[in-house]
Amino acid sequence: MTRFMLPAMVLLLAACSGGEDKSGPEDTAEISPLQKADRPAPETAVDGDLPEAAAEPAPTKETAETVGDGKSIPAAIRGRWALKAADCAAKRGTDLTALVIDSANLRFFESHGELARVRESGAERIVADYRFSGEGEEWDRRMQLELADGGKTLVRRDSGEGAAAEPIRYTRCAG
Repeated sequence: MTRFMLPAMVLLLAACSGGEDKSGPEDTAEISPLQKADRPAPETAVDGDLPEAAAEPAPTKETAETVGDGKSIPAAIRGRWALKAADCAAKRGTDLTALVIDSANLRFFESHGELARVRESGAERIVADYRFSGEGEEWDRRMQLELADGGKTLVRRDSGEGAAAEPIRYTRCAG
């Protein structure tokens, strides 16, 4: 007899709950398969957090003289660079200070920057925004790359959050 009392008590207790359905509409709604949301086209500017993003500088003679297509890194800047000439002799992949530049990419030892937007460009100079990734992180950075010493030295100036305060000078590696 006691074994029937426990289920009977549970049923009686359930009957006294008030009878109101307190579940929200999300509990009873049917869930349909996810549909692809319309997304707006990505903005070309990747530098909304940079101080210079608020106002574009007025074109100067230098900015008006865009060399090439204005969508790539100038050919004179491309190549392999290192912080010290002695670092150029290091085996590729072990050269910790190397910077390899092609038409649209900056490749460092543990990071890679892809050209996102050219701001200014000349035969031996470019100011551009890059999308970087490396070591599980992603970030945007504006950089100015400019040749010095007859093309033997590359001077890099970064701007934005986390940028190096002083210019960084690279030496061109042979080959």
